[in-house]
Parts: sequence; structure tokens; C-alpha cells
Amino acid sequence: MAWVSKVASHLKLSIAHRGFASVVKDLKYCESHEWVKVDGGSATVGITDHAQDHLGDVVYVELPEVGATVTQGKSFGAVESVKATSDINSPVSGKVVVVNEELSNSPGLVNASPYGDGWIMKVEIGNSGEVSSLMDSDQYSKFCEEEDSKH
Repeated sequence: MAWVSKVASHLKLSIAHRGFASVVKDLKYCESHEWVKVDGGSATVGITDHAQDHLGDVVYVELPEVGATVTQGKSFGAVESVKATSDINSPVSGKVVVVNEELSNSPGLVNASPYGDGWIMKVEIGNSGEVSSLMDSDQYSKFCEEEDSKH
């Protein structure tokens, strides 16, 4: 794999370093493996492909209440898998305006489509400045690579 990375960096190619986890360019990422897509004053939040891959098959998603206030870096729910239960932290502070009710019946959407149908909540952003403290796709890919090399 190391030679693939060298070739890719030489050719200025973008590759998924682990071969199967994907990172989406236009999103921002947290060290706790959540992503956020900002659209004006609102943000869609979910967990990353890397996170769902490490969790295994998701069997339950604890969603926040619509109208609840979430705080950047603080837990707002949980994802339960066959391996473990993990808190989900909010990448931004604000008010929950929509939750993905589909996850109640089909929690596996988090595995099948972490950046699409498996989104968790939409938030009305309270402080748009917080977004700048998050990682971009390149920083997040590097972070995951370093984290995985420690295990």
C-alpha cells in the first residue's frame, strides 16, 4: 500500500488510503468521525464512512429531538452496532430542525450510505465560525490514516 501512496502523491492523485473508506471533498469533519455539510445557515450531519466501517453493522440510531439544542463537540445521540455503542457528537452548535426518521426503521442506511441516505440530523447553525475549526477532506483522510496506524 505504501508504494501506491507514493505513486499517488507523485501523480497528484487522490486515493482512499484504506482502499474502502471514502471521504467526500465538500464536507467538513470532526476527530470523532462525524461529517457536516453546510448549506447557508443550515447543516446536515452524519457519521463518516470510516466510523461506520469500524462500528460494523448498525442496528440502532438514537436520534435527537427536533427543537433540541446541540453543542459543537458534545454528544447528541448514539449509534449502536453489533460491535459497540458510540456517542455521536455534533460538529456544530445550533438547533435541530429535522432528524432522519428513516433510520428508526432502517438503521443500516448509516452503513450503506453514510454520506447520503444515512444522514442523521439537520441543524440551524448557531455560530458559523465553528465550521472553520473542522477538518477538510484531506486533513480528515490524513487523520484517519494516522489513527489507523496506531491500532
